[in-house]
Amino acid sequence: QVQLVESGGGLVQPGDSLRLSCVVSGVTVAATTIGWFRQAPGKEREGVSCISEVDGNIYNADSVKGRFTISRDNAKNMVYLQMNSLKPEDTAVYYCNADHSTWAHGYWGQGTQVTVSS
Repeated sequence: QVQLVESGGGLVQPGDSLRLSCVVSGVTVAATTIGWFRQAPGKEREGVSCISEVDGNIYNADSVKGRFTISRDNAKNMVYLQMNSLKPEDTAVYYCNADHSTWAHGYWGQGTQVTVSS
């Protein structure tokens, strides 16, 4: 059974930092495409950052380049999202996702709320 559990969200001010964590069980993060998505109120879910299963390359949305950094700890089977210089437009529920080219579908965590407001 695949499970993903996010943590680390909260209420912060513009310019602050947060680090999101995702504990993964049932699959090995090093062997999947593992990443973060977000969904703001009234908007569609969008990809933020991911690490490819194929070559380990990292892909970031243009809106977070230079501010967010994804990383994974293979020993702990966890993935992180370090978010710096947060902006109000980063406010959203952030979801961890694990996927693989051979799977019928990916797996999602329950989400963690990030609110950036002064």
